[in-house]
Amino acid sequence: MKKLQGCARSQWAVFLQALVFAMFLAQQAAGFEDLRFSVTGGDNALEQGLQRASLLRAAHDEGLSDPFEVFTIARAEYGQLIGLFYEAGYYAPVISIRINGREAADISPLNPPDTIGVIEVQLAAGPPFVFGRAQIGPLAANTELPDGFAAGQAARSTVIRQTASAAIDRWRDLGHAKAEPARQQITARHTAQELDVDIGVDAGPRFTFGQLRPSGQDRTRPDRIVKIAGLPTGKVFSPDEVQRAAERLRRTGTFASVALREAEDGNADGSLDINAAVVEAPLRRIGASIELDTESGAKLSGFWLHRNLLGGAERLRIEAMIGGLAARRGGLDYRFGVEFSRPATFTPDTTLNLGLLVENEREDDFRARRARLDIGLSHRFSDQLTFGAGLGALVEQARFGPTLAIRRDYKLLLVPLTVEWDRRNDARSPTSGTYLKGYLTPFFGVGTADSGARATLDARGYFGFGEDDRFVLAARGQLGAVVGAGIDNTPRDFLFYSGGGGSVRGQPFQSLGVSPGGVRSGGRGFAALSLEGRMRATETIGLTAFADAGYVSEGAFTGPSGWHAGAGLGLRYDTPVGPLRLDVGLPVRGTTGRGPQLYLGIGQAF
Repeated sequence: MKKLQGCARSQWAVFLQALVFAMFLAQQAAGFEDLRFSVTGGDNALEQGLQRASLLRAAHDEGLSDPFEVFTIARAEYGQLIGLFYEAGYYAPVISIRINGREAADISPLNPPDTIGVIEVQLAAGPPFVFGRAQIGPLAANTELPDGFAAGQAARSTVIRQTASAAIDRWRDLGHAKAEPARQQITARHTAQELDVDIGVDAGPRFTFGQLRPSGQDRTRPDRIVKIAGLPTGKVFSPDEVQRAAERLRRTGTFASVALREAEDGNADGSLDINAAVVEAPLRRIGASIELDTESGAKLSGFWLHRNLLGGAERLRIEAMIGGLAARRGGLDYRFGVEFSRPATFTPDTTLNLGLLVENEREDDFRARRARLDIGLSHRFSDQLTFGAGLGALVEQARFGPTLAIRRDYKLLLVPLTVEWDRRNDARSPTSGTYLKGYLTPFFGVGTADSGARATLDARGYFGFGEDDRFVLAARGQLGAVVGAGIDNTPRDFLFYSGGGGSVRGQPFQSLGVSPGGVRSGGRGFAALSLEGRMRATETIGLTAFADAGYVSEGAFTGPSGWHAGAGLGLRYDTPVGPLRLDVGLPVRGTTGRGPQLYLGIGQAF
């Protein structure tokens, strides 16, 4: 009995200790009980801006309770809020921040409060100021200053900064790389409620480009870095040229980081060197993906990438694919490809491309084995416009027709031409802009193969609206045509089908073709239209509604033809490599009897 009583007393002691400790923690956690925030004067926009910028508001919302940390934030709040007043044009604000009734600025940091119950933030905007004198100079020719920098306009500090930047940037555009503010006199006349601003500019000498001096590279040859950057040595300095040089280096994928900075001092000949600090990305990369289509089954693909094969930022990519796994139709497809690219070939904006493709394709109405070799150049005319041209050779063995009895051997010489116009704000998940890509491939038959040309056009547009473009309307139109060659004498890879994730969702893969002479085949004319409404439900989850339609004709938009359509809903989940896509579609026109179609992949449908 005594032993049990001792155990009970011991348990009560532990309980009381825990209770005291909990009360102590509760007292500590109650360090920031209440925040009272009030603003007099100004407008709603000013008040909302102050609320959003408040460090104390953010700390209160996050549940911060440590008294010393809250006290430190309260003292920093003065500088945070006065900057917001200046940006709005108020230069006589009254800011009071009271902790437990005492002004935070009057509390010594050596004796901070042990507990914090209530913090009162009382703000009085005071009268708005306008510019009295608004002067800056000297200015370069054709300098465009903000409209708000003028006598009588609201004296916002943001306008002053924008004005100084505009003046400096214009001098830099004309080659004065070291242009800087020489003086800045700002006087607030409280009686008149005016702000006088006088900014002096020192343009400095006009420079030409000197040498690009790389640093930080390990495997990449310095001469190749200079060649890829393409800095125009000897020409007048231009910040735009510096930016373009940095972008050329980044586009190679060889470098994880690129920073181009002007040397501190110019050279005796009036030139200015540019220092290029680079950090190389990992030399190799391996990746894999999986796509799922209800009809064509699963497709597994993988690649191996070498980012700097020969020390000159050359890229070698080897990829392989197997498709048709668990497919309802067709059979197993195989693909093996090798791509090599060398940037800065002939010019800094020209890339040499070599490609080899070996492929085996098994569909309901044909079997094909092919090999293709390409060599070409692509030139980037601007950030949006790229043009490519090359030469290629295609060899294909195909069987098609009833019981696959017809056999054709195609041997073609190709002249592929491409043009791309990309004005999207984000290539992976755009919310605005347009995109155009066109292919024209004249081909010349060897032996019994016909000669002709194949052309395709892919046009896309995006329009976002709502807060932070929460809603996006996306549209895509596709056209394709083969001219000059008969259907039987055209490689199967050149003909067009409709249906599946790349054209009409809700319809089985390649379910729409033509039947010349009763033999099912792809067509020589193709058109498709896709519309999507996208909504961002959360930061990572999006919802999509879509409608697609496709058309295939026996000739290049002539002869027997047909069209079908589908619609459905989709789910998107954002990942670092792009949104994970899940679409479910149903046929709207052209019933196939196959039921709903499921599509799973990475990236938006278009």
